[in-house]
Amino acid sequence: MVYLGVDLHRNISHVVALDGVGEVILERRFGNSAHEFQRVFGELEPEPIEVAFEATYGWSWFAELLADAGIEAHKAHPLATKAISSGRVKNDAVDARTLAHLLRTNLLPEAWIAPPDVREARRLVRMRVSLVRMRSRLKAQVHALCADAGVPVPVSDLFGKAGRELLGGLALRPTSAGRLAASLRLIDDLGREIVEADRELVRLYREDDRIRRLTPIPGIGFLTATTIIAEVGDVGRFSSPERLTSWAGLTPTERSSADHTRRGHISKQGSRWLRWAMVEGQRESAELRTCTASPTRSPTGGAARSPESLSRGDCSRSPSTPSATLRAAGHTRRCIAHLIRSGRARCVSWPQLDGRSLD
Repeated sequence: MVYLGVDLHRNISHVVALDGVGEVILERRFGNSAHEFQRVFGELEPEPIEVAFEATYGWSWFAELLADAGIEAHKAHPLATKAISSGRVKNDAVDARTLAHLLRTNLLPEAWIAPPDVREARRLVRMRVSLVRMRSRLKAQVHALCADAGVPVPVSDLFGKAGRELLGGLALRPTSAGRLAASLRLIDDLGREIVEADRELVRLYREDDRIRRLTPIPGIGFLTATTIIAEVGDVGRFSSPERLTSWAGLTPTERSSADHTRRGHISKQGSRWLRWAMVEGQRESAELRTCTASPTRSPTGGAARSPESLSRGDCSRSPSTPSATLRAAGHTRRCIAHLIRSGRARCVSWPQLDGRSLD
């Protein structure tokens, strides 16, 4: 058996190959290309090869290269690897050799290599969230421009039909008028891209039974459910809801010594997209309960939102404050884990897109 450690970078990589007793049989530094890696694999044949690499920027192509070559791949968890092998000297050669040694001695802290379809689903939901956030920032700039010009906004939606008429009739200085027009164009362009992303999400998850298990939870709508499913991937790799919660970074940190135990804020290690989606779902659930108790006002002091709008689990808002994160996520994270693992589900209505986004 040959154990190959790869210190993977954006443009170059350093590789070190060890035999079964830990002797270096190959060490090389070269530019990243499939041809260069295949040449290294060819030099190491006919011995079976296992490869260890860190979860770094742009690792997907390398994992696919190893899968196509039929080579067993091991993705190392960077934080855990650092904790095990931190030393006085650190460079690419040392890192690659350390990865190979950890793999050979079965001490490599591994991270899950998500299959290509899961990576593509994550890319889709993350892109949609990013587009919505960019659109929200542009809308905030338009509101700030109106406030700076002393323009009152008597409409509930500044970007609806009445709001657009109001914006179209403003008498602004040339620079401000140009910025307003540019912002509105970008908002419209982003809106079209968001609608297209929504259509793709509906096509991808229309028949997914996991959606039907998640959406009955108050505060979890179609978009929140798709984000959770895409980020978690194969939930069967978690033996309990607590392990899923820990993987998502929603468990508190702990510092213990003898009889003294101190717990701090949540660890925030893991998918920030999953943490955000679960916290947003719990916030929507809390708002739904509050609005049901007080049907005339919302928790923020404005007009109450309908239960239908609250149950969607809207993914367009900014994340909650860190101080409220652990409290808000506690109930939802356990419900999600249990319902994903169980077979309990009920039918839900599917979103119908008619040129509008799911927001």
